[in-house]
Amino acid sequence: MKRALATVLISACAVVAVQAADLPTPDVSFPQTNNAQITLGQLLFFDPILSGNKTVSCATCHHPKFNTADGVSLGIGDGGIGLGPAREVDADNLPEKRIPRHAPMLFNIGASEFTSFFHDGRLEVDTTRPSGIRTPLGAEMEQGFASLLSAQTMFPVLSADEMAGHLGENDVSRAVRRGVITGPDGAWDILAKRVEAIPAYRAAFDPIIGADTAVHFTDIADAIAAFVDFEWRAVNSPFDAFLRRGAAMDTDAMAGMELFYGSAGCSTCHSGLFQTDHKFHAIAMPQIGPGKAAIFENHQRDLGRMRVTGNTADAYAFRTPSLRNVAHTAPYGHAGAYATLEGVVRHHLDPLGAFKTYLTDQAVLPEGLGKDDFAVMADTAEVTRISQANQLEPQDLTDTEVAQLLAFLNALTDVQSLRGALGIPASVPSGLPFD
Repeated sequence: MKRALATVLISACAVVAVQAADLPTPDVSFPQTNNAQITLGQLLFFDPILSGNKTVSCATCHHPKFNTADGVSLGIGDGGIGLGPAREVDADNLPEKRIPRHAPMLFNIGASEFTSFFHDGRLEVDTTRPSGIRTPLGAEMEQGFASLLSAQTMFPVLSADEMAGHLGENDVSRAVRRGVITGPDGAWDILAKRVEAIPAYRAAFDPIIGADTAVHFTDIADAIAAFVDFEWRAVNSPFDAFLRRGAAMDTDAMAGMELFYGSAGCSTCHSGLFQTDHKFHAIAMPQIGPGKAAIFENHQRDLGRMRVTGNTADAYAFRTPSLRNVAHTAPYGHAGAYATLEGVVRHHLDPLGAFKTYLTDQAVLPEGLGKDDFAVMADTAEVTRISQANQLEPQDLTDTEVAQLLAFLNALTDVQSLRGALGIPASVPSGLPFD
């Protein structure tokens, strides 16, 4: 009896030690809410009016049904029909390629600690810029948006594969291909005028920007950002209850937490309240799909952060993802290479071994594009380059310890946030059909 009690006390002390040294504080800063803006943003988020061909909305790739993502490794934006794994190519409007990177989840991204967006961080806070933000547009970037998240919402509408549509298909895609993004008759201006021309939208903007003020795309972006921030705040998981009140998680989750913040070293990169250091790391993640290339390039590589900085030390490095609700946001990786949480956890235990023995059936890819999605994985030279860039040391964990880590990752689930605050509207002011 004494020995059993001693074991319990030792275990409790270990948790206290981890908590004191490494656990994050439960403090988080979110923006103040504006109910009118949030409600408007909900409609805009689900309305295909913001896509060039009026067929794709933000929700196409970030749908509540798939916990703010799309349930596939690499999605189909413009030129697709349906949602998630069931989305198919439209035979009457064939897409040129898959979206080159996995659709990230949207939980907590309104929090002030998020100072960069996209897998390569190409949109990030930069106080030296006139707009306060570094973006792919450089000095041409619009000013006047409310937050970095608001600026982020301005970019998917410019992507041919995501929302804009392809050359010659519509006025937005033509403006994008000409490089006319900002200013009168630019892509953002075209979309803003579309929205303003719908009486219900114009009326909804009146109390927010004033009845005599023209709707600018930054106003649209601000509303969408307000909705995303409010709708998907995930801060009430069992882990949060432990941090705030000391409410114990189940035994395996507690043991997994000790591993995560202790000997397994997960928190080296997955630090902070949302389990991300917001930095960029090369960990030999499999590269699938079309890759990230300029129009004039012909390859399927994705150099990650290096495409932003030009620094070879950043080759194949991608942003550390937050792990909130991670058990419900498969697939995983910048290209969605792993369909299961255990699969991506085991990749972290042996990055080079997992990369070199990667099985393509771990990806979830809608069919119909007729592309070689695994060309990079068959390219010996590129495999070598990705392997040499790896920065993650292997870890030796037992199957029991892996199970405990998975239990902890499941304890990062906030069930209410999966449901969302407002949900899906019954209809949108444009009258367009949406999923």
